[in-house]
Amino acid sequence: MEGGEVVALVVLAVLVGATVNLILLRHRFAPLEDLIQEMEKVDLSRPGSLLPSSIDGVGETEEVERIELAFLRMMRRLEAERRRAGSATLQAQEEERARGARDLHDEVNQSLTGLLLRLEAARADAPPELEPELAETKALANQAMRELLSLARQLRPTALDDLGLAAAIAGLVDRLGEGEIEATIEVDGDFSDLSDDAQLVVYRVAQEALSNAARHSGAAHVAVVLRRGPAGVDLSVADDGRGFAFAESERGLGIGGMRERALLVDGELTIESRPDAGTTVRLAVPAC
Repeated sequence: MEGGEVVALVVLAVLVGATVNLILLRHRFAPLEDLIQEMEKVDLSRPGSLLPSSIDGVGETEEVERIELAFLRMMRRLEAERRRAGSATLQAQEEERARGARDLHDEVNQSLTGLLLRLEAARADAPPELEPELAETKALANQAMRELLSLARQLRPTALDDLGLAAAIAGLVDRLGEGEIEATIEVDGDFSDLSDDAQLVVYRVAQEALSNAARHSGAAHVAVVLRRGPAGVDLSVADDGRGFAFAESERGLGIGGMRERALLVDGELTIESRPDAGTTVRLAVPAC
């Protein structure tokens, strides 16, 4: 056998060996690739996505099995921490809103009341030519007081504590219906045993969706549906307004805030909207 043939055989043997080793390595690490693919599927914006119960195809080797278990444990800890942090954030936000509502009611409202009393006293002693101007000033002060009390109610929904979730949302719908929009609500089920956090999230999402409909949609009609079933609570707020494109309007319409609130109670928020086709906001909160 000549030298060239020997070299060719050696090169061929090396190539065959390398190919076999590559095949063996790919087979050995295929489960690891499956694990990486599953890790890439984790979506922090969707409840439960951090907690896969198992990963198909993983676990063929002891090393990969250990990596899988460590990954699942880490995801469970992250999910639990997210819930704790989210609940604390929600509580802090509501406490801040409550303080703001008290300040508006106790301090600013008291100042406006004093102003109204002074205006009334001034009208009694003022010359007749000033009467129209003083009357207009009093009307503006009364309007400011009404808006102030409305803002205080929005900051801290006392109706939620006093009357319950369904009545509180019905109050939002009634106030919307006082304007040019026809607003209706359909309620089905008992919500009294729903957790405080869940009730607050449902209320705030309804409040934001109705506010968007009033300010941005140009709708003639808004329909709210609130249902309690075996799977949990479903809220729907639908309008027949101009709709919007998500890429242009999501940030300005508070959609991110609604999604964050939904995540705090493992809920899922979906929005259907197209320009000139109306908007539907849906919130699903699972049963505890």
